[in-house]
Amino acid sequence: MTGRAFPIPAVIAVVLREGHVLLVRRAHPPDAGLWGFPGGKIEYGETVAAAARRELLEETSVEAEAGDVLATLDVLDRDEDGRLHHHYILIAVRCLWISGEPAAGDDALEARWIPVSDLDPAQLPMSADVDTIARRALGLLSAPA
Repeated sequence: MTGRAFPIPAVIAVVLREGHVLLVRRAHPPDAGLWGFPGGKIEYGETVAAAARRELLEETSVEAEAGDVLATLDVLDRDEDGRLHHHYILIAVRCLWISGEPAAGDDALEARWIPVSDLDPAQLPMSADVDTIARRALGLLSAPA
C-alpha cells in the first residue's frame, strides 16, 4: 500500500433544480476529467452536512441546504500495478438549491446543470454511479409528502 492505512471520509453534494443536477468535471484524481458531483474530504470536527455545503460552495459557488444521505460509495484508487493508493468512503448528500449559478472553482474544471434525463455513461464520461444517484435523488424529491 502506498497511501494511508485507513479509509478517507468524503462527501458529494447531489443538488437538483428543475430536473437538472449540478455536476463538475473533476480536475484531480481520482476521476480527473470525469463528470461527478461536487465534493471532497470531510475536515476534522466538521459534520457531513457542513462538509457538503462547504465543498459545494468551494467548487461551484452554489449555496444549498444539506438534506438526507442518499448513499455511500467505496472508491478504491489504485495505480497501474493495482496497488491501493487511497480508499475513499463517499457520502452522497441530497442538497436543496438555495442560490447561485455554477462557476468552476477549487477542484473543478467545469461546473454546470445537466438534465438528469441526459445522464448516460456511454455519452458523458462520468464517475461511477452518478446517473443512479441523481435518479435516486430526483425520485426522492418527486415523491409525494
